[in-house]
Amino acid sequence: MSDPSPDEWRTYDEFAAGIDTYRLPSADLTGRELTVTLDDGAKLELRFLDGERLACNGVEDPYDAVAVRPDVFFVNVPMTSVEGEARTIVYSTTTHRALTVRSVIGDEDIEGTPRVSQTFHAGITDGGEPTGHVPGPSRDLIGKRNVYRYSPNHLYEHVYLSSERYCWQCVEGVQRGHGDVDLSTVWKFADGLYLFCFREFRIAVASVWLHDLGYALRTTGVFLGITGDGRSEHSRAGGHIYPLGSISYPDVQPV
Repeated sequence: MSDPSPDEWRTYDEFAAGIDTYRLPSADLTGRELTVTLDDGAKLELRFLDGERLACNGVEDPYDAVAVRPDVFFVNVPMTSVEGEARTIVYSTTTHRALTVRSVIGDEDIEGTPRVSQTFHAGITDGGEPTGHVPGPSRDLIGKRNVYRYSPNHLYEHVYLSSERYCWQCVEGVQRGHGDVDLSTVWKFADGLYLFCFREFRIAVASVWLHDLGYALRTTGVFLGITGDGRSEHSRAGGHIYPLGSISYPDVQPV
């Protein structure tokens, strides 16, 4: 495969095809109920109706859940009740900690601003007293360099530059030879578990990942973006993490 030229920038649906090949299996949460109270006082009352649908505050939508650890669940709600929007919830049945990400496709392109925006909230779940680390922004990944294998045809390298930016390049796949520096957000959820989100400038896409940098070295994620023919689309993703190393800035720390 020859490397694409800069004029052949791939669309979201082109690079996302098959990027869930090495994703962890989905979990069936049928019959479970969960109330998440967010740090702004809002509540999410979740009822898992079956293995594919839930009701959140009485509104039904599809969902996909993954047990990233025995007590930690990554739940994505690719909304059909609201066009161009998704909500991702990470929660622990042991610590009763939670966090949520709301991803929204904007109405129009604005120069210098990613089309897909994201907002973040920490929370707690019902059923017990919260313990352990309170989820929040983290600088722990700054200076780390990892590669991510999502399928036989998807291999990407990430370098975490600061608390607001990361650098990526495609080593293998339809985007081979392409790379960029995009906006990113990192939150620590628990020991070795990091929420990593990015929002691209060049195409309308954003992603939510939960990196297990502890014993598992696995990542579980989702995308929300606009396809080449102008449709909003949700995609699942996941794979293996291969740490390459890290550096420490000697004097002035990055933003």
